[in-house]
Amino acid sequence: MSNINTFSELYSVCENSNKKIYEAAIEYEVLLGEYAKEQILSQAKKSLAAMKTAIKEGLVSSELSPSSMSGDDCEKLQKRFKKETSLLGNYAQKVMLYALATVEQNIRMGTIVACPTAGSCGIVPSVLIAYAQDYKISEEEQINALITAGEVGRLVSNKLALAGAVGGCQAECGVASAMAAAALTQMRGGNIKQILNSVALALKNILGLTCDPVCGLVEVPCVKRNPFLAVSAISASELAMADIVSKIPVDEVVDAMEQTGKLMSPLLKESSQGGLAKTKTAIELEKRILNNIK
Repeated sequence: MSNINTFSELYSVCENSNKKIYEAAIEYEVLLGEYAKEQILSQAKKSLAAMKTAIKEGLVSSELSPSSMSGDDCEKLQKRFKKETSLLGNYAQKVMLYALATVEQNIRMGTIVACPTAGSCGIVPSVLIAYAQDYKISEEEQINALITAGEVGRLVSNKLALAGAVGGCQAECGVASAMAAAALTQMRGGNIKQILNSVALALKNILGLTCDPVCGLVEVPCVKRNPFLAVSAISASELAMADIVSKIPVDEVVDAMEQTGKLMSPLLKESSQGGLAKTKTAIELEKRILNNIK
């Protein structure tokens, strides 16, 4: 098998050997000699189970974070949807709830799966698991979709580090949205072109997203970005399944993301020295939290 370091190489391998993305990804990992196929599938199954547990526990907890800035948004949204269902439909409603449930588990120091990061941990699980529940997707297909999502994250990470301190939130929630779009499009029966277009469309939509956490904590605006970017992943999948093509190939989109990250001011890359982190209210919150610690 040829090297798979770019999306174009992944496409060539899949097309030439008539393989799905997850099949090519597994074979490539085995070829590298670090893991056997059984180990890869076992780890993916464990990650999937952990994601489901995080959702389940997050849905029934309204415990606030140590800073008290977040932790009860999922409960509020559940109450809202009991009174009136979402305009976006049942699936998107469940996705938003699951995204909040998962990322709030993170700020409570619960067990989550970083995909690709802890601050973006709610996006892939919500999109994948909600769809699997609503459309009776088998566990095997869910695992395959998760491996596809992981391959997307791996290929993007070949160009830039998936960290807000390096590329802004486009490299965290943005990449998570692209990973979720790929997993969803695969589960919906999308072909390789449609899956890769969903990735490109998701990434293009989020170029330039800053990482400006209030008080230096992964809470504001991080928590609420998860349901927003999960819904964005659904939109990317919908467009791709209609054979709407990204005019810019996915590898070039990743190049643009890398360049954008480099051009972004250090003040807007997880340093909490600019953007939302330095608004009047954010500064007051920071003082309050520091006083409570003392």
